[in-house]
Amino acid sequence: MDFLAVEENLRESFRLLAVGRERGDVCELPGLAISSLGVRFQMFNAAFLSAPANQSEMERRLTAAQEYFSSRALPWAFWACESWLDQAARRRLSAICAGLGLRLSSEMPGMVAASLDGPMRMVPTLEYRPALSAREMADFRGIGSVCFRVPMDWFHEVFEDALPQIRPNFRCWVGYLNGLPVATAATVPSRGAIGLYNVATDPAFRGRGFGEAITRHVMAEAASQYGRRALVLQSTSNGLRLYERLGFRAVTRILVYNSVR
Repeated sequence: MDFLAVEENLRESFRLLAVGRERGDVCELPGLAISSLGVRFQMFNAAFLSAPANQSEMERRLTAAQEYFSSRALPWAFWACESWLDQAARRRLSAICAGLGLRLSSEMPGMVAASLDGPMRMVPTLEYRPALSAREMADFRGIGSVCFRVPMDWFHEVFEDALPQIRPNFRCWVGYLNGLPVATAATVPSRGAIGLYNVATDPAFRGRGFGEAITRHVMAEAASQYGRRALVLQSTSNGLRLYERLGFRAVTRILVYNSVR
């Protein structure tokens, strides 16, 4: 059941970003959790499974999510943790989503580690700053927008300047090299786990170990603040080799289906 640490932390990260927003909403339906920021970036108007499901139960929950977001005229995304689904539901997942106007946009292994393995090479030195000011949040967004190929104004809606003050448990970091922002990461605590998010390196500075450096720094900072917990993340294909080298292992798969406008 290691996947539970991954999916609970993922849901908590969205809850932290959604709660208290003017257009945001957080609600729990039977077997379904919704955390909607009410933004244009549809991946952050999100529905999640929160309990096991067979095919008919999955269809019912997805229909409820579609009705929820349709009533608010919002694009949305279904973040499916595959481990909640039985074999029949897994086989039918894409077809059911397609019938509801959802298409697969991402597949990510959900990974967990008890602690980080020691470095196999010299880790470069950066200046690490928690993104507390508007300037640092702008640096955080600038790298993320480029690396995740998201329009800057969409990214700004999600990671607003006031985020450090009003959502302190979603802690964003920027790594600087000679005053230039080159890497980002964020951490989120949940029951028994620390989640790693938004790891990105400016394309001009890739291949120099900065992603590993900022990952090690922010995870150490989170562990000192929250105590020893499982470390969890969802990996992109670009980051998979790094995370495996750091000691993470895949325990589930997260499939993201976006609504088609």
